[in-house]
Amino acid sequence: MEEKIALAACSGMSPNGLVARVAVHDLAIDDVEILSICMGSTSANVTGFKRMLDKYPILAINGCEGNCVGKILEQKGVEIVDELNVGDILAETEHKANDAARLDEEGEICVSIVKEVIENKINIIIFFFSMNMLLSCYKSISFSEVPLKIFVDY
Repeated sequence: MEEKIALAACSGMSPNGLVARVAVHDLAIDDVEILSICMGSTSANVTGFKRMLDKYPILAINGCEGNCVGKILEQKGVEIVDELNVGDILAETEHKANDAARLDEEGEICVSIVKEVIENKINIIIFFFSMNMLLSCYKSISFSEVPLKIFVDY
């Protein structure tokens, strides 16, 4: 990945909240371009934390239909690029997390499923950010100054 992205995971005490936290933690450990946001620090307005929230695109990973992560970030004036819901992701599978404090074999399968969905979403976000930057560069070119030969040769 070329651009850092921040993931904000559910901190709720539900099985899906645990899956969200573990999936985000695993991804942040495996890739230095992925940052994990502490929702407790966000909620508590920890000094200096808002700067990090404004620095990188943020993908919210909600545990359930309450969508607390997105709501908390919105209340703090933080813009997210997108959000996912672990409950919705797992509803499309035959797997279900069943413990809010410990991952069993089924919980680990859920983490793997959610990590794959998050990785796919990150790739889409990075692609669109790259395209947006490319379009910004394209718009700044004055084509009256570019020799026509550049376009004819290709």
